[in-house]
Amino acid sequence: MTAKEEEKRLLKRSSDFLATARYQVTEGFYDLAIFSLEQALELFLKAKVLEEGVDYPRTHSVRSLLEILSQLRPDSEKSAVKSILERYLMELGVLEDAYISSRYVVREFTKREAEKLTLAVKEIMKNVV
Repeated sequence: MTAKEEEKRLLKRSSDFLATARYQVTEGFYDLAIFSLEQALELFLKAKVLEEGVDYPRTHSVRSLLEILSQLRPDSEKSAVKSILERYLMELGVLEDAYISSRYVVREFTKREAEKLTLAVKEIMKNVV
């Protein structure tokens, strides 16, 4: 598979996880929805790293992926990515915690948390072009 094909597959899977998260919120599966949001954002960011011509690292840290992406972008775009990282620092940390807790520790989330994180993930995706 070429890098371009992998990038397309990652973006498709990211979109599917985002759609899954929306469904999970409507069904009241908030912890699963937040896990799906983390996966959607992680795969989206890995696709963006590939788009820059670089293999993405084996990490689940969306904060690390944003940091890497900021280093790969031209100087004119670096500050925009860094700004997103700073603006959504707490939300990104919660998403990373949700990934870990979904596998190892039971953590319950509320509908409001799921809704706020959905908005944050959509905003990040919209602004990381």
